[in-house]
Amino acid sequence: MPPPLIPSHHPSNTKVSTHPRTSSTMSHVLSRISRPQSSQQHIARRLVLSHRSRFPTLLRCSRVHINASAIVTSPTKRAMSTEAAERELPQRPRRFAPLNPAKRAGSDDGGRELKGIVFDVDGTLCLPQTYMFGEMRAALGITKATDILDHIYSLPEPAQSEAQEKVRAIEREAMTKQQPQEGLVELMQYLDTRQVQKGICTRNFDAPVSHLLSTFLPSTSFDPVITRAFRPPKPSPAGILHIAATWNLEDGGDSLIMVGDSIDDMLAGRRAGAATVLLLNEVNRELEGHECTDFVVGRLDELVGVLEGGFVGR
Repeated sequence: MPPPLIPSHHPSNTKVSTHPRTSSTMSHVLSRISRPQSSQQHIARRLVLSHRSRFPTLLRCSRVHINASAIVTSPTKRAMSTEAAERELPQRPRRFAPLNPAKRAGSDDGGRELKGIVFDVDGTLCLPQTYMFGEMRAALGITKATDILDHIYSLPEPAQSEAQEKVRAIEREAMTKQQPQEGLVELMQYLDTRQVQKGICTRNFDAPVSHLLSTFLPSTSFDPVITRAFRPPKPSPAGILHIAATWNLEDGGDSLIMVGDSIDDMLAGRRAGAATVLLLNEVNRELEGHECTDFVVGRLDELVGVLEGGFVGR
């Protein structure tokens, strides 16, 4: 069993409530997730190394060069450690016991208990705003082949801060046009009724996340919320493993589901040991058959029936 990773009093463990009385302080609360870079790297090292034995199994899914030092010394590299004996990942297809107590009592399929669900934001909780990425690359002077965050983190100061602000300005403008995904409220109400823990792991910064939650989900909460202030970002599993540690789970992400719409979401979820759910849209259909995708839905509230009767991936 890996040692405790995150102190219970760590700022990033602050609960993010979207009750109307507290929505005015959302940006302040979410901003507390940020931490000095040295602290982020220390946490990332402990998270990854404590679960490093799962990574060899994932090489066929990640298709990346393996460099054991990259997760800390160059946290934007998409790399994992291959040291130590291999630990078996949960068997596929992934199974979770029904959330409906009556169905769970009569179920003998061996599904494990679902301990929580982690959500992406753009394209998952809200409709995709993919036009932003073209605007960001134009503002930064980079091509589609270059990852936006990789490029920003590679810059020296003050160029890095200037690039961050260019991207944030585009996100601030786009957040005024956010629209909720179909079935968003219904799914969250169901999860709250079943007392399922909910977290967020996104490459967005805090303001768009705060805006979406306070606007469309004023009566639910996510705890913790991982924004891009936490490094390394997805597709590293560090953010999801941080959430698992915050929830005191001893099996990493094995008892979690990651819901997202991008390859980064599917990779991060699989690398953390979580089951992955792809929210299908017009631009991600090639991921429907991807080896890191365990389940596919066309709208969020389709998960209500799936979870109620017991999740079974492919």
